[in-house]
Amino acid sequence: MNSLHLGIDATNIRQGGGVTHLSQLLQAGDPISAGISKVTVWTSQSTATALPERPWLVKISSPWMDAVLPLRIVGQQFQIPYALQASGCDVLFSPGGTFPSWLPVLAVTMSQNMLPFEPLEAVRFGRFSLMRLKMRLLRYSQRRSFMRADGLIFLTKYAEALVSRVLGGVPCPTALIPHGIEQRFLQSPRHQRSLSKCSKENPFRVLYVSILMPYKHQAEVARAACLLHDEGLPVEIRFIGSSWGNYGHQFRVLLDELDSKHEFLLWSGSEPFDALHGFYQSADAFVFASSCENLPNILIEAMAAGLPIASSDRGPMPDVLQDAGVYFDSEEPASIADAIRRLAVDVSLRSHLAHVAWNKAQAYSWEQCAHDTFAFIARVAQQKGDSYV
Repeated sequence: MNSLHLGIDATNIRQGGGVTHLSQLLQAGDPISAGISKVTVWTSQSTATALPERPWLVKISSPWMDAVLPLRIVGQQFQIPYALQASGCDVLFSPGGTFPSWLPVLAVTMSQNMLPFEPLEAVRFGRFSLMRLKMRLLRYSQRRSFMRADGLIFLTKYAEALVSRVLGGVPCPTALIPHGIEQRFLQSPRHQRSLSKCSKENPFRVLYVSILMPYKHQAEVARAACLLHDEGLPVEIRFIGSSWGNYGHQFRVLLDELDSKHEFLLWSGSEPFDALHGFYQSADAFVFASSCENLPNILIEAMAAGLPIASSDRGPMPDVLQDAGVYFDSEEPASIADAIRRLAVDVSLRSHLAHVAWNKAQAYSWEQCAHDTFAFIARVAQQKGDSYV
């Protein structure tokens, strides 16, 4: 097989997990070993600065990539195909899930967002909300790209089964390649304090990291904490995550209503990603209440941090956490309170779950993710591109 020139369309990747995935993929990967001699990435200037410098990597930014969304959509549709031709690319990787209507090369894409394919979750934003409309448009555009792709990457078995069912089957080769986690999150499970050693001044500290959005159910977690507080349990819950829209405002108002002195319900907004591992290390337990995820990276980070975990029983969470956590109904504060209470009062359960979760987290490696991603792209090019056989 001749060496390949891989193009990556990252024009719609601008923040959060998408940037982390792309930067770690290029940092940990060795595309040359997969038969890919050159990688060209088209992305915004801000995303480009977050990507590593590599001898085989070319980063290209144009003004339209930093423009408003409509201009970026037009640019992706009409600029990227000709840019691929001009650069001599052989295959396109589109990690954002969509690619142009016409392409001069083979295309591999990836399913990262489950909200477009779970309409009952999207409606939590409001039946006539802009977010729900956005998810409908993404469902259309991603479905169209997935059906036209030459290769499709899934992050979890849950996502593969659900998306395949919605599409009525996937007509191209697929691969299951989960994301990795950074080594700084890996911390051996710590000694578990008994609840009798906790107090109002030194409470049992529970952490929840996630953007404030309706399907993350921070409001239900806060109400669960209030139930535990009313029982006299010295439990504190810290929420970390940026505030989004009206839900974020309503949540902050709720915290003031439930705990006006901020004694046991804490919210510190968005903390720097580079500092998150420190918050994991200072917590006694972790709660994850999301009802819609593809691959719950935050949950895996908590597993890697050696924390006992109370988790939502929805989506892929039971597949990822398996027998390493206690589960609850994320829409029922009483169910959430029961799960947190179990962890708080049972030291041996906490210790056991923390060790099991930590061991399971070892399977998530950016090196393995990068290796498998480049190998799958090269395999698709070899199988479908006659000139590479």
